[in-house]
Amino acid sequence: MSEHKPMQEFDAVRHYLTGLQDRICAAIETADGSARFHEDAWSRPPGDASPIRGGGRTRVLRDGAVFEQAGIGFSDVAGDRLPPSASAHRPELAGASWRAVGVSLVFHPRNPYLPTTHANVRHFRAIRDGETVAWWFGGGFDLTPFYPIDEDVLHWHQTARDLCQPFGGDERYDAHKRWCDEYFFLKHRNETRGVGGLFFDDLGEDFERDFAYQRAVGDGFLDAYLPIVERRKDTPYGEREREFQM
Repeated sequence: MSEHKPMQEFDAVRHYLTGLQDRICAAIETADGSARFHEDAWSRPPGDASPIRGGGRTRVLRDGAVFEQAGIGFSDVAGDRLPPSASAHRPELAGASWRAVGVSLVFHPRNPYLPTTHANVRHFRAIRDGETVAWWFGGGFDLTPFYPIDEDVLHWHQTARDLCQPFGGDERYDAHKRWCDEYFFLKHRNETRGVGGLFFDDLGEDFERDFAYQRAVGDGFLDAYLPIVERRKDTPYGEREREFQM
């Protein structure tokens, strides 16, 4: 492999993720119709006390007409050495430097009939002597309704199922839906956190195919969430529903 290819691949993922953050922010501002995201660009330069360096863009929307608060962050961070816990079961990572890039979001709506949602997509790469020794994608999205409505839940999961079709069909959907259900199961309460969605990690078999799946999940988030926003943002509610939401 050319020494330039790993960097080209990483840059392609980074470019996609910054664009994804921009697109989601624009769509949520339009759906809200009132508030806008405010950005905090941050950086951690080399030589800081922390072994991690890099930077990112944290964007927060507050006190909107639809969203009480919506946060979405992009980060690109790196380090010279992975902790021993990371290489304990993967000895090929020992002594490798690493770099990780991702977008993560959580949206809290004002209307109790509009669900809270979480999503993230990320990419990790470990490098030694200029060569990639490991890489993978991870991410997913999940929905947490205060008042579950069948139409919304069915739409959410149908969107997730549809985006999985080019990547293994129902087998891929079933596996990553189950992974989400298990990952977000609250053992101390013996219940799931919301109605699930998709979750995956350590996906690193074929870069082009796996990157395409990450893009499908990232792009699919708005396809899954915005129709629910439009259906529920103006649903009448009272103090009883608001107290339950809180």
